[in-house]
Amino acid sequence: MITAVSMNPSIDRTLTVDGFTPGGLNRIVAKRDVAAGKGINVALTVSELGLDSECVGFMYRDGASQFEKRLMLNSTPYDFIWCEGSVRTNIKVFDRSTGTITELNESGMNVAEEDLSKMVDLVVRHAENSDYLILSGSLPPGCPQDYYRTLIHAVEGLGCRCVLDADGERLKYGLEAKPFMIKPNRYELETMIGRPLDGITDIKEAALRYIDMGVQVVSVSLGADGALITDGRETLFAPRMNIEVKGTVGAGDAMVAGLVAGFMADWELEQCFRMGVACASTRCITEGYKTIDKTVYKAFLDMVKIERV
Repeated sequence: MITAVSMNPSIDRTLTVDGFTPGGLNRIVAKRDVAAGKGINVALTVSELGLDSECVGFMYRDGASQFEKRLMLNSTPYDFIWCEGSVRTNIKVFDRSTGTITELNESGMNVAEEDLSKMVDLVVRHAENSDYLILSGSLPPGCPQDYYRTLIHAVEGLGCRCVLDADGERLKYGLEAKPFMIKPNRYELETMIGRPLDGITDIKEAALRYIDMGVQVVSVSLGADGALITDGRETLFAPRMNIEVKGTVGAGDAMVAGLVAGFMADWELEQCFRMGVACASTRCITEGYKTIDKTVYKAFLDMVKIERV
């Protein structure tokens, strides 16, 4: 079982334009609302890959029906701590002419200290029957920035590997609990290191710092430049696939799902990486409500090019 934690769910509203003009008039050519959030995205993608997954986390009564419907349609169990208020809305402006996306994210509703205590108990209960615990995304207002560290420590000794996909202080504190894997993007890795990273070798050396700190796997999303992964014994690089990008929202979550699916099958690092890259690439060309197109994913598996660094 793979358990994904959704601390700050969101309605992702994607607005598609042709030629985004900051400060000017932009005409919307398409609009789509999807019940999402990083934990939700990971759980749904794992289910699409045919593995047992579930989602736990906070949920707000206003807007919750969209999440319940989507999870049930994808046969993904969920267990929420229910809170009063509305699910936040994150606006994504996708410029078809450049393939770039501009994000405007709400912070979300405040959570009470009592609910934070309940969340620890909920996560521990599910971690007892899980192989992997995925901790990803932002934290709601009222939640301490070291909360992911708290959750990782809470499940120690349960035999559940923790994967952390967060940034800033959330990642900084989470690293202290030595998760099994982290998945920063290039900007997040540069922020942690405190300087720009110049080239693949430099990125590799930066990633290896966190292997030395006790993390077992570091996967780095590099956007248009591809992706890198290392476990300290070998470091692999995958250039970006030559595909028509229709959107990048959820690509990092899809990569996490693909990687963990490979780990669940006890594949070697190269095959796990191939699965992660293929999954992320599939997400980039998949439009609409579906998480990924599994037929495309299977085709992409053989198309991923991997180089040793």
